[in-house]
Parts: sequence; structure tokens; C-alpha cells
Amino acid sequence: MISEFLTGIRFLGRGFGYWKRMPGLMLLGLVPGIIALVVLAALLIPLWLSLGSITSWITPFADSWDPGWAIALRFAIGTVITIGSLVLASVLFTALTLLIGDPFYQRIWRAVETDLGGEVPEGDGGFLVALGESIRLVALGALVALLALLTGFIPLVGAALAAVVSIMLTGRLLARELTGRALNARDVPSAVRSRLFAGRRSRLLGFGVATQLCFMVPLGAVFIMPTAVAGATLLARDVLSQPASSAPSAHA
Repeated sequence: MISEFLTGIRFLGRGFGYWKRMPGLMLLGLVPGIIALVVLAALLIPLWLSLGSITSWITPFADSWDPGWAIALRFAIGTVITIGSLVLASVLFTALTLLIGDPFYQRIWRAVETDLGGEVPEGDGGFLVALGESIRLVALGALVALLALLTGFIPLVGAALAAVVSIMLTGRLLARELTGRALNARDVPSAVRSRLFAGRRSRLLGFGVATQLCFMVPLGAVFIMPTAVAGATLLARDVLSQPASSAPSAHA
């Protein structure tokens, strides 16, 4: 399981190799991320600047407490809100960036597919498919953010546990979304995808967690997205290479 998880991380590392092979195309892939980052910053910065007011509004009962305890409680709640907002922001960033940058990332995906050899599908799933998957990703991301928010209120270990849970769950969501382009192009049904991923859970999780951790570095989400698209294409081809007996219609 650990070796599979590390293998998933290596797929993201292999994605970095395409900066050397096709630097112009990868640089072009930064544009959608920059646009998405500006949009999200306009939403997140006011929220974070208002955390003091928000936590005071949530905890009016703490006004009569000892100042030290009141500050500790409000700091903990502020931390939980920050974690939840970061979880939702990473998912929103991915959905928005993939939607805005579909033409850019199509070129990266096709270039990687061509580099790998074999038949490159003509289809790409279309804008409506991309829009539907973006909406689905945001909805699932909101549930993860809510779970992180609730987990954060567990005494003593809440904030740390919320961070771990959110990174693991969000990483899995990101991996499934990013590998979707190669699978959509091949018209792989949802049921078949589930069977394909069932045999590569740890590998998929390793790739997703590594991507999510990179997203959490300042400006990391912008610079890592072209790499993640390339790495996800490599991972999708690996998943599709499973024996036909385990997924008979995967290449349909």
C-alpha cells in the first residue's frame, strides 16, 4: 500500500518532466490558474481579514470568559474556518481552472498522450461534460469542507484531524477529476471507472495528496496545475493499462 502511494506521488513528479519537453505549452497552462487565483483571492482575502469579527459573532457567550480562554477558543474556531475555506478553495480552484483552461489543458493532454504513443482519442468529452464534472467537484468539495469544519470542533485534536482528513479526501477528489479528461475522451462509463480505480486506490490517493499539498503552497496551485494535468494523463494511461479481464469495457 505504501509503495503504491509513493508510486502515485512519482506520477506527479513525472509530470514535471514535461516542463523540459514542452516548456511553451506548459507555460501557456499557467494562464487559467492565474485567472482562477485572482477570482478566489477576491473572495478569500475579505473572509480571512474578517475572521476576528466572525469568530466573535459566533461566540458571544465567550465575552464573559477569562480573556485567555476566549482568545484560545476564537483562535481555534478561526483555524477551523481557515482550513475549511482552504479545502473549498482548492476544489473551486481546480474546477474553475479546468473549466476556464479547457482549451489549454486539452493541448497539454494531447501532447502527453502523443508522447506516450498508441491511439489518441479524438473526443474530449465536450464543454458540457467539463461543466457537469466541475459542478460535481464543487458539490463534493463543499461536503468535504463541511466535514473538515465539523471535525475541527473535536477537542484537542480537531484542527490537526480536520487538516489530515481534508487533505486525504480532497486529494482523492482532485485525482479523479484530473484523470477524467483521458477517460472522458475514451467514453469510459462511471461504473467502469470505479472498477479501474478500485485496483489503484493507493496510487490514485498518492497522486492526489501530493497535488493537494502542492496546491497549499503559496502560488503553488497556479504553477502545479499544468504539471498535474500532465501527471494525471500518465496516471490515467496507467489505470487504463489494467488487464482487460478486470475492466472489459475500459477501452470501449
